[in-house]
Amino acid sequence: MTTLDNTKPSGRVIRRKIKKSFKNACSVKSAKKRFPIIEWLPKYNATLFIQDLIAGITVGLTAIPQGIAYAIVAGLSPEYGLYAGLMGGFVYLFVGSCKDITVGPTAIMAAMTSKYVFGLSADFAVLASFLSGILILAMGVFNLGFLVEFISQPVISGFTTAAALQIAAAQLKGLFGLTGSGGNYFAQSMYNFFNNFLTIKLWDTLLGFTTIIILLLLKCLGEGCGRTDGFVKQTRWFISLGRNAVVVIFGIVVAYILKQVTNTEPVLLIGDIGSGLPKFQLPPFSTTVGNETYSFTDMAKTLGPEAIILPLVAILELIAIAKAFAGGVPINATQEMIALGLCNIFGSFVRGMPVTGSFTRTALNYASGVQTQAGGIFTGLLIILALSLMTSVFYYIPKASLAGLIITAMFYMVDFMIIRRLWTSSKKELFILIATILVCLFKGLEYGIVAGILIDAFILLYTTAKPTIEVNILREDKGIMTVLVLPESLPYCAADHTRRMIVKASFEGELDTLMIIDGTNLRDMDTTVASNIITVVKDLDKKSRRIVLLNFNSILQNMCIDINSSISDKFLNAVSADSLLEVSTRSV
Repeated sequence: MTTLDNTKPSGRVIRRKIKKSFKNACSVKSAKKRFPIIEWLPKYNATLFIQDLIAGITVGLTAIPQGIAYAIVAGLSPEYGLYAGLMGGFVYLFVGSCKDITVGPTAIMAAMTSKYVFGLSADFAVLASFLSGILILAMGVFNLGFLVEFISQPVISGFTTAAALQIAAAQLKGLFGLTGSGGNYFAQSMYNFFNNFLTIKLWDTLLGFTTIIILLLLKCLGEGCGRTDGFVKQTRWFISLGRNAVVVIFGIVVAYILKQVTNTEPVLLIGDIGSGLPKFQLPPFSTTVGNETYSFTDMAKTLGPEAIILPLVAILELIAIAKAFAGGVPINATQEMIALGLCNIFGSFVRGMPVTGSFTRTALNYASGVQTQAGGIFTGLLIILALSLMTSVFYYIPKASLAGLIITAMFYMVDFMIIRRLWTSSKKELFILIATILVCLFKGLEYGIVAGILIDAFILLYTTAKPTIEVNILREDKGIMTVLVLPESLPYCAADHTRRMIVKASFEGELDTLMIIDGTNLRDMDTTVASNIITVVKDLDKKSRRIVLLNFNSILQNMCIDINSSISDKFLNAVSADSLLEVSTRSV
């Protein structure tokens, strides 16, 4: 017989496990999982190429004006929005697992980034992108994506609604051509709007509202049309999808004509933007603002601990979009987080702002018939073309046109139906929704989502500590019974509540009333709860109260008996109320 020495081989066992893990990580299966391009690239053909090309260009026509607009929302120069959209498609090509998703700047990410730029510099936005990418990548590697599951739908909806209102309020300045600041949160934006309302400019206002009207009309133009319809409907569909580019081009033409006719600039323009492609370089780990130099530590302190909300929101947006367009197919959340982390990291090397999945552009990508992740390459190439050749044209983009574009997009982000639905079905969740919205609007987005999560957690803990224990009074021919129906689970924090409910129910009946603690539904119970139940049962027994523990499963019975063996005669399994009364009478 061979004996195993458990001491000497321990190091060998660890080495074997490490070797096995390394072998698995380097396997073809693991490589396909971490680099999905290996799976679909060998099957790529000319037909897929044409479909991806059409989808990529279509998305690019929206990505360019949105990138410029969201950079302005973030308080950055317009080219930063294009830089941010540049790397997403190229990085996601190799590591992304969902063909429809487009990664780039979004309204919410821009709004959350703006507080790190206001009064400082663009370097803080770039560093926020890098640090967010590192954290998202780490969460993906360590499978921590489950953390976003603790954010409930009312909190998400409240956060999104408040973000839409905040972004729209900040754009009122550009829509009306007002002077002064746009504001960092909703209350401040509205105060600045009314305070500076007398500085309103006619041409900006007309152009801004015209932009909104054109966007709404073009959206209606594409209704009922698709990519596979006849030529006329197909043209309407394409124009409708590219409506963001249409209104920006319209604004450029109007601004250019007005300047040539009046020899002035009657509408506010975005002005000169950086031309050419960004240099591939390390993100800024130090910067100078005015005469003050910030080290990496200083920059990290300026970003603050609340900056952790930025990557969490990025993950939340991406996973929600992936689920929406997965068509019922399970998504690899870990891989999507790794992809998003890498997109932010590499984006920071080209001066990009924080990015995540864009619902608008993903929906457009899907509607355009994209077949693989290669569609993002053509979007990226179109952005490169714009940075290389069209920056002089971008000078004439009116701020009012971008403001109208952003405000229109924000209107569709507000979930109006959830308020009515929660009003009729769950007042508790409606309270969470409203609380999240109010804190977001009057304090800031990151504070609002934290407040919503904390309120949600408090309510969850409260309901866990005070579960519903149903109390019924049954009157039978042979006597009266008070029945306490225990819930499916009783954690330790519900121990005192359970004891109080039993004591309270004991005083509601007569002295000879039979009390039944019904454990039929009970599947899990902590020993703290079991001890409290046993204590109160023994106390009532001393007062000559009749009490039985009905239909507890064997595991829970043994738990209670191990605590106090004298309680064993209180456990019964009765088939009817009459027999239960008879048994309990004999036992007493």
